[in-house]
Amino acid sequence: MPSVSFHTLGCKLNFAETGAVADRFRHREFDVVPFGEASDVVVLNTCTVTEQADRTCRKIIRRAHRANPDACVIATGCFAQLRPEQIAAIEGVDYVLGADEKFRLFEVVESFAKRRRTQVCVSCIDDARSFGPAFAAEERTRAFLKVQDGCDYTCSFCTIPRARGASRSATVDDVRTQALRIAERGCREIVLTGVNIGLFGTDSGTTLLALLKALDRVDGIERYRISSIEPNLLTDEIIDFVAASDRFASHFHVPLQSGDDFVLGKMRRRYLSDDYAERVAAIRSRIPDAAIGADVIVGFPAETPERFENTVRFLTALDVSYLHVFTYSERPGTVAVDRLIDAPVDPAQRPETGLLGGDGARLPASAVVDINPNAEFKPVPKHERAERNRRLRILSEKKRSAFYRAQIGTRRTVLWEDSERGGLLQGWTENYVRVTAPSTVTAPGSIQSGILRVDPATGEPTLDVDA
Repeated sequence: MPSVSFHTLGCKLNFAETGAVADRFRHREFDVVPFGEASDVVVLNTCTVTEQADRTCRKIIRRAHRANPDACVIATGCFAQLRPEQIAAIEGVDYVLGADEKFRLFEVVESFAKRRRTQVCVSCIDDARSFGPAFAAEERTRAFLKVQDGCDYTCSFCTIPRARGASRSATVDDVRTQALRIAERGCREIVLTGVNIGLFGTDSGTTLLALLKALDRVDGIERYRISSIEPNLLTDEIIDFVAASDRFASHFHVPLQSGDDFVLGKMRRRYLSDDYAERVAAIRSRIPDAAIGADVIVGFPAETPERFENTVRFLTALDVSYLHVFTYSERPGTVAVDRLIDAPVDPAQRPETGLLGGDGARLPASAVVDINPNAEFKPVPKHERAERNRRLRILSEKKRSAFYRAQIGTRRTVLWEDSERGGLLQGWTENYVRVTAPSTVTAPGSIQSGILRVDPATGEPTLDVDA
């Protein structure tokens, strides 16, 4: 039996798509083996969100060839779509497949034998209109289910629309069918993934809320999470639905990127800091114990020291539970790198008032007419970016610790996952509190309810299980 191994870099969406490609190999009677073991084929699903991601991709590709010099090495994903020539130049790569070709792998690849010359199969992403359904299931715990792909936004720091194309969605019926398949595999939790999930259905006349309501009726799934949703697309109706649902987790991850309105305008984000704070307050008013996470980028070119301090003050006062902090990375082809950031945005390209993408908050004035087209735009030194990252990570840990402390003594439900060192299991509550317990008292994939306590041995939250 021929064998194949996979390595995935990047986001949950990439993991879902790798899972779908792996299933296609299984259907053709390939044995899927762990990455690093000997295999006939190696598939690498790449990421290009930062310069570091690019370096990691190149490193992993070289490592794959060294470990399996006779294997057919296939590179796909976002890095492959945007920089196919860079991957093709790496020794040992046999095929470079673009975003659309990823799901037509068995049509495109002529033979899984080693090639003398790399074959590049990358079509124009602007032509991508089809949706490739995908999910990746972890054993009896959770699955990442792809519901949306691509993005119609034009954030000045981001390459993803150029790597994945315009927004397109699965149908509600197709997602329900995939959820049923996941339930049949014994998974207890589904994480809904996509590039910009809030745009779900805008290409077919439906909405994300309609999808959530349909999934809430699928038997066999105990818990759903929404991986991330833009603040201007997080409606009161979605918050109310999650508050009333027994299955949708009280956990929202809402990208912020900056707490300074000038920087948000330069980033071409579709909200102001006050809009974001209002969405956080809306969640807190309906679901007081919800976990709320925020993405933040430090070191964006318009972020002067004073504007960074505005972000620090904003985040310090904001009632969020944790931060994901990213250091700005210059991405070729983005507005920020091309220094077009100070050019006024054509008002005809966006509505002057009202809602964005069918839902959400008001459009900031900076998205229609640049708030200061002559403003200085200069790179932040890398050592300063690193220091800003460090400061916000410290703030994140303080917020996470405070959130965890506030949950001690509350009744929660935990889905137990894999083992840790020292014979401990870890699990997550519905509101995203990490909990540990001895592996002798429970098992991965089990769900238990009880009161959160502090483990005196570890100082970490643990569960006082109901009798």
